Amino acid sequence: MCLVKVVGQDGGMTTWIRTYYEDEDLWLYFEADDEGWAVRQVEVRGQDSRAVTAASLAEVVHLRDPADLASMGRYERQYGVLAEGPMDGWQDQPQAAEISAEEFERLWTEARQALGDSA
Repeated sequence: MCLVKVVGQDGGMTTWIRTYYEDEDLWLYFEADDEGWAVRQVEVRGQDSRAVTAASLAEVVHLRDPADLASMGRYERQYGVLAEGPMDGWQDQPQAAEISAEEFERLWTEARQALGDSA
């Protein structure tokens, strides 16, 4: 399977993927950097297509670095928790596939609107 990759502004490669987590009936969408770490993540419940996560590494780092725990807690309650660790083995997950940057951006925008984008 060939991944969709784009060279980012920092010279690194960006990849967009989706997987399905059957136990929770969740579609997981990731924008991953060249090391396979999640940069942004969207989770959508399969049952009702409701967004439950739309988290961004840049936003998490912005809140975490000054140790603003109260703001970090509010962020996680509103946008969910970003996956930690490389996305190794995603191809082996149910219904795993590459997606386009445009599809990810559409899902990201819809999820942020549904979760009340204020970050």
